Amino acid sequence: MEQDPPGGADVGLDIGRDLGDEPPGTLRVSAPDYLAPIDETAPVSGHMPAPEPRSSPADAPEQDWGHAKDLLYPAFRPVGTQGLAMESLDRGQLAAHSGQSHAQPLVDEGPAGLPVVYTLNAGAYDIVVNGDHLLSWGVEPSDIQDAALRNLASWSATASWTDEVSGERRLISSDTGDGWDAARILLPDVVEHIVAELGSLGRIMIGLPERHLLTAASLRPDDPDFASLFADFIVEQSGAADEPIDRRVFELVDGRLVDFHGV
Repeated sequence: MEQDPPGGADVGLDIGRDLGDEPPGTLRVSAPDYLAPIDETAPVSGHMPAPEPRSSPADAPEQDWGHAKDLLYPAFRPVGTQGLAMESLDRGQLAAHSGQSHAQPLVDEGPAGLPVVYTLNAGAYDIVVNGDHLLSWGVEPSDIQDAALRNLASWSATASWTDEVSGERRLISSDTGDGWDAARILLPDVVEHIVAELGSLGRIMIGLPERHLLTAASLRPDDPDFASLFADFIVEQSGAADEPIDRRVFELVDGRLVDFHGV
């Protein structure tokens, strides 16, 4: 009985050549036509040409307000975030120094002293709006604020809520994962919804530990221990978050977000 050659494989013998050999080249059957037009779709050195761009860089949302206005959303940032204050921002003064970079983010003061920035939704990531964007768009700061809140309200109108009940304790949360959950507290309709759901049960505690979570709980007068449990939960969530916001517990008082000062 025949045995395989050393190495244990006879594949090279089956195909009639050594596996280290290069494949045979293709033989021409006619002379090349050097005067023929070059095929623009033909590969160059084995590579296909890159596709033609479908849009101009000038149409990118970072440059074009018409595209940007539908992609803007507000977002909270931790206390201490620095940037160009929207309330005192003078677009004319920025334009007078247009040769300089204005890469600092535009920052508003939100409820309970929380900084608010504005972001462009680019799909897998967000672009924080800065002074250079404002100059490129040729709009006023109020236009950015209005567009961002309008888009947030449009999204929030169909975004879901999670409702949890344990005995007489009740907690409702927004944790859709879309990235705008915490910012929903900026909307009057959301505040009214939370008050309608929890206001009759006691004080309303609010947590904004991270970008992806807005949580609200009712604190009944006969259940003071729930305040400590809620506070511990907020600290834990914020500490483990990729985009933390604040570890404080807030409270809704007359429709306003304020610091919770305990039982």
